[in-house]
Amino acid sequence: AYEITYGDWSSDVCSSDLAALEAAAPPHLERTEIAGPGFINLFLGPGWMHDVLAEVVTAGEAYGRGTTLDGRRINLEFVSANPTGPLHAGGGRWVAVGDALANVLAAQGATVHREYYLNDAGNQLGTFAASLMARYHGEEPPEDGYHGQYLVEMAARMRTELGDAVDEDTAREWGYGVVLQSLKDDLARIGVHFDTWFSERVLHERGEVPEVLEQLRASGHTYEREGATWLASEALGDQRDRVLVKGDGSTTYLLNDLAYHRDKLRRGWEHLIDIWGADHHGQVRSLQCGLEAIGIGTAEAPEPEIILGQLVKLERGGELVKLSKRAGTVITLADILDEVDPDVCRLTFLLQGIDTAQTFDLDVVTSQSMENPVYYVQYAHARVASIARRAAEAGIARAPLAEVELGHLTHERELDLLRALAEYPGVLVSAADLRAPHRVTTWVRDFASRFHGFYRDCRVITDDPALTQARLWLAEAVRVGLVNALGILGVGAPEVMERLDADDEEAAG
Repeated sequence: AYEITYGDWSSDVCSSDLAALEAAAPPHLERTEIAGPGFINLFLGPGWMHDVLAEVVTAGEAYGRGTTLDGRRINLEFVSANPTGPLHAGGGRWVAVGDALANVLAAQGATVHREYYLNDAGNQLGTFAASLMARYHGEEPPEDGYHGQYLVEMAARMRTELGDAVDEDTAREWGYGVVLQSLKDDLARIGVHFDTWFSERVLHERGEVPEVLEQLRASGHTYEREGATWLASEALGDQRDRVLVKGDGSTTYLLNDLAYHRDKLRRGWEHLIDIWGADHHGQVRSLQCGLEAIGIGTAEAPEPEIILGQLVKLERGGELVKLSKRAGTVITLADILDEVDPDVCRLTFLLQGIDTAQTFDLDVVTSQSMENPVYYVQYAHARVASIARRAAEAGIARAPLAEVELGHLTHERELDLLRALAEYPGVLVSAADLRAPHRVTTWVRDFASRFHGFYRDCRVITDDPALTQARLWLAEAVRVGLVNALGILGVGAPEVMERLDADDEEAAG
């Protein structure tokens, strides 16, 4: 970047100004030209892009990582479905986005803690237990209960493991444990690990929920009405006041969540990020107002930071597959993973921003063709690996980078790849700042497209040893870029894939 200052930008730039600029500029500046009053065009030679190549291969897996969040301790809560059944397909989007966001934030120097919140102290588990007991006795679940086929299978297993004398309390705890393990198994299949599985029950056992209620009362932000305790949240910027304790003495999700988020901060996390479904948008300000009332966060910098996301629609054969855990027509994340490779599943969910509606087309993502955007990206890496294999077969080893003349890389396809690599660190910064890991997906798809163009138009192993060496190092830089970006997204970089183009071997060498 060059900063050029003139006393009067409206006046014409004279030739002596240009001469002075060219004399002081680094070698990459090839020429300058006056482009009207107050404007100068600077023309850089390709040498700066060759420097990018050297920077990429020298940094390796660290390329693109920054320090904008150095020292920040962030707790990231995502997914957190009720432990009453399998994770549905839409939850897969939260899984992919949350895990990739954690990677993006860590790439900027933050310490990120992945957390799953188990709502295991409310009425949901009671309804689940009643539904499981009904299936256990060969009956239909209550009308407001759970009707999924998974309960029929669980009831049969419970009878096998526990026998014929099971009460509802036993069924609740047994079923809770089975569902929890199932959630962990499904998440492991898609490569997601949570640092903490936090139980809501702990908050009640330690007395933290009533403690927060007393803090709110002491702050003057509660009142009693119709036998219930209310949070005067409208005065703090909420749409209306909210109930904290119902007339029957049970606490609401809001009060429990206030205690939970206070606990996260007490554990040493400086900033909290939650990923919620868009249907919970009305609860965002309520939570933030309640925390502000007990001295956590401000109106200008509220805690926690909430990311609202749209659910995903599932299609097969052009037909919409409807999801409803309670209605029994359950399409689970496990169902998708039975058909779709975990890498494909993750990258598909990361193709667009979480704030937009998404359609997951099973037919497209299972196809082994360049029409499949996931296959398209991974195949780029497989092609890079094929170049290395062919070079080895030909007895060609990469010379030390310092001995290679990168000035041979002048083809527009080559320079296009280097420009994209130069942009990558900025992409990671913006992805972290905007909480938008799909920006990395967009970059890697574009980068893969540029590489496929290079692969088609530029033979790597040539009759010119110097050009071959330069292009082998370019291929290595491409490999680094692909591996780094796919790693951020939690997606593998395969070295061998089904060949799509019969001309690949010829194009590679």
